[in-house]
Amino acid sequence: MTARILDIRFEDFQSWGWDRIQPFFESLEAAPLTAETAVDWLTAWERLNKLLGESYQRLYVGTTVNTADKDTEERFFAFLDTISEPASVANQRLKQRLLDSGIEPKGYAVILRGIRSEADLFREANVPLLTEEEKLTNEYDKIIGAQEVMWEGEARTIPQMNPLLMETDRARRERAWTLRAERQLADRAALNDLWTRMLSLRRQIAANAGEPDFRAYTWKRSKRFDYTPEDCLRFHEAIESVVVPAAQALYEKRRHSLGIDRLRPWDLDVDPLNRQPLKPFTAAESLVAGAETIFRQVDPALGAHFADMRANGLLDLDSRKNKAPGGYCTEYPIAQKPFIFMNAVGVHDDVQTLLHEGGHAFHVYEANSLQEYRRTEPPLEFCEVASMSMELLAAPYLAASQGGYYSESAAARARIEHLEGALLFWPYMAVVDAFQHWVYTHADAAMDPANCDAEWGRQWDRFMKGIDFDGLDEVRVTGWHRKLHIFQIPFYYVEYGIAQIGAVQVWLNSLQDLAKATADYRRALALGGTEPLPALFAAAGARFAMDRSLLQTEIDAMMRTIEALESASG
Repeated sequence: MTARILDIRFEDFQSWGWDRIQPFFESLEAAPLTAETAVDWLTAWERLNKLLGESYQRLYVGTTVNTADKDTEERFFAFLDTISEPASVANQRLKQRLLDSGIEPKGYAVILRGIRSEADLFREANVPLLTEEEKLTNEYDKIIGAQEVMWEGEARTIPQMNPLLMETDRARRERAWTLRAERQLADRAALNDLWTRMLSLRRQIAANAGEPDFRAYTWKRSKRFDYTPEDCLRFHEAIESVVVPAAQALYEKRRHSLGIDRLRPWDLDVDPLNRQPLKPFTAAESLVAGAETIFRQVDPALGAHFADMRANGLLDLDSRKNKAPGGYCTEYPIAQKPFIFMNAVGVHDDVQTLLHEGGHAFHVYEANSLQEYRRTEPPLEFCEVASMSMELLAAPYLAASQGGYYSESAAARARIEHLEGALLFWPYMAVVDAFQHWVYTHADAAMDPANCDAEWGRQWDRFMKGIDFDGLDEVRVTGWHRKLHIFQIPFYYVEYGIAQIGAVQVWLNSLQDLAKATADYRRALALGGTEPLPALFAAAGARFAMDRSLLQTEIDAMMRTIEALESASG
């Protein structure tokens, strides 16, 4: 029956119940597993899991493009309950069988390391708890996706309010910011209730797995083999030492340029010279067309990948009511195609988001050349190198003369915004990550959302110096409510900070030799998850590190580039 697994069509599989799927797992349990048959056995197993993955992703995407679609939500939850749960138990038996065999095909060391970690962490008692956790993340989407405000007689989503914060009328910005904040605070009780249920569940999951806390559990679940929690704490210290002073200087320069005595939270997105906001597009199709041209400029093959996405309906970009917050790129593993989701509202951040998610999409395409089982998922830290590097590699082509969106001066301004945003991101990332280290090592205290508010406030004051929240304390301390990763993907945030260190190195390489830097980038993406994290960084021409000296080198280069671009931005 293992050979038949390769012949299953997804069009048939997606309607199957567990009774139709289970025999294929049983056939893999019974099939010969020897050094000679191992690769074929692994390929059949991976194919079966890709069919499950395709089903999951199609349903998950359906719940995010319309959070009010009850039918899709019910089918998604049914899949989690009746198929995903028993499949995880069946997969555990196959993992254990493979590990017990002692067979290690050539080139599979990294993959088997991950399987070993998964098998060690697995507990059958956690299967329904992980399903419940997944359902709770969907609840967060519904709470956030339903948030609307009335602005000048028009209903607007929270993302649709963001362009108002770029307008030059300061009083208008303050009104928009305040209205948005008040609506978000209206869900404070609901989010606090959701949080305590999530945290209680995660504590139980960690305890069931025999781990001292959810941080230790997450380190194993996320396969963080190449750095420790202590490394992250030292990373925070490096950011505090090297990046925070540079960020504070940028905030002070902004305050001075705006001619104001205090830099308030509604002053962070407006142009510091009070120029009108950048408006790269008015319709999503213009955003898409410009992105395709830019990607072709970086590398014709990347442009072809994006054109394939356009042709196959793999983009959902506009913001609308009952659409989940944020943006993501996921993969349909059977189709071997990526899908990009975001909430575009016509601002430059939308361009950066699409370039970012495009990098993730190219990771899928470039790794498609790997053999079936060896296409195992790359480490998340390197997935974000793929996306963040693309933002930087694409930056020289933002001008309309290069196929992008802007005049030469506006393109320079956009690049300044991006580089400043990248620099300012590291301190915010440190807030999010340090907060979660506290939460999951002080879980008794974190069960009280008031303590979480206080800890978020402490970390905010530590890293986010230069922004005046006087009189706005409730908004400041509940910032963790508005970071979906904390609710939905616990501990998935330091990856962005680590990856940005790698991405800036790729960018600096491109300033010396663009063709080589791009070729190295693509070659690294094509490795998929077959190499350890440091080797993937090295393949892309970067060093895997989180130290002060490398951060200082990058900060200095970014600040020099910002200064050079300022003379060109008008």
